[in-house]
Order: sequence, then structure tokens, then C-alpha cells
Amino acid sequence: MIVKVVYALPDRQHVLDAEVEPGATIREAIEASGLLVLEPALREAPLDVGIWNQRAPQDALVGDGDRIEVYRPLTVDPKEARRLRAQLRRRRSLPR
Repeated sequence: MIVKVVYALPDRQHVLDAEVEPGATIREAIEASGLLVLEPALREAPLDVGIWNQRAPQDALVGDGDRIEVYRPLTVDPKEARRLRAQLRRRRSLPR
């Protein structure tokens, strides 16, 4: 089976094909793709992953043609980001 493993950083992205046996897990597919060699820091951290934009545990089974995504941790809480954007819009709309 062939699966795609994707990982994006602000300055680069990896889209890697991996050949895995039927019954392979997400973790095995990530290892087979070579992503952990390209991004050694990922070996240390617990990975947040998903298949086709649906979060999944690393021991979930993959199917032929699946897109496995490795997610980065959020740098800003989404609620805080919305609050900051609203604050900025209010400031811009005030008369000078």
C-alpha cells in the first residue's frame, strides 16, 4: 500500500510517499516515510496526527491512499487569537 505523509512548518513542508504493508499503523507509516530522519526533533515529541484531516491515534490502521498528517502544536490559543483580532479591528475603526 502507498500512503502520503505530510508535515508543514512555516518555512517548508514535506509531502512524502511511504510504502507500507496492509495492517500498518500511522506510526509505522511515518517511520517508513523518512520524515523522522528529515525532522529529527519529531522523534522526541509526542506526535499529534490524523488521517485526511481527522485526528487519530498513532496506532490507528492506515489504508491504501491515505493522507497522514502530522500536526504542529498551536502557538496561540484560538480564543486568544480571535480576541486579539477583534481588538485590532476595533482600534482600526476608531476615528483619528
